[in-house]
Amino acid sequence: MDVFGMKMIWAVIRPEVVDKVVKALGAGGFSAMTRFDVFGRGKQKGVVVGGENYDMPKTVLMLVVQSNSVSAVVKTIEESARTGSIGDGRVFVAPIEEAYTIRTGDPGL
Repeated sequence: MDVFGMKMIWAVIRPEVVDKVVKALGAGGFSAMTRFDVFGRGKQKGVVVGGENYDMPKTVLMLVVQSNSVSAVVKTIEESARTGSIGDGRVFVAPIEEAYTIRTGDPGL
C-alpha cells in the first residue's frame, strides 16, 4: 500500500529526446525530477558490432508524483519520447512507501 498516495516513475529513454521530454513534463506541471545518464540493453540486446553486443546509452528520468497524476505523466513521456524505432525505452511505476527529509529526519513528502 502506498502510504502517501505517491508513485515513483522511472523513464528510461533515448538521450536525444531528453530535452523534449523534460520540456513536455514541465509544461504539464511536472518539473521536479532527477536525471542520470546510463548504459544498458533491453529486449533488443544492445547494438551488435562485429558479432558483439554493446550496451546502448540511455537517460533515466525519475519523478515522484501523486497517484492520480501517473497516467498524465506516462502519456506525456510516451508521446514526447516516442520515435517509433526499437529502443525508445520503458516507463516503470512503483509505490512510494516512505520518505524522509535528510536535513531534519522528518517523515513525509
